[in-house]
Amino acid sequence: MIIKVLGPGCANCVNLEKATRQAVADLGIDAEVEKVTDYAAIVGYGVMRTPALVVDEELVLSGRVPTVTQVREILAPLAAKAES
Repeated sequence: MIIKVLGPGCANCVNLEKATRQAVADLGIDAEVEKVTDYAAIVGYGVMRTPALVVDEELVLSGRVPTVTQVREILAPLAAKAES
């Protein structure tokens, strides 16, 4: 699973990356977390507000910073789907 945190590097983007890495660790998911700061790449995903989260090239969150629990709730079913 490839997870991308999209954003210019602001505090919200940093917080989303931390929450995502913690959720991945909590769930024991085999995932690679990448940071994307290139504006053209971010817009290419259709993102109008950052931070945003992309899982396996699918935009799953944009414009807010979720808690670790909320990120786990987003990732858990996607990880189960990826394993099957």
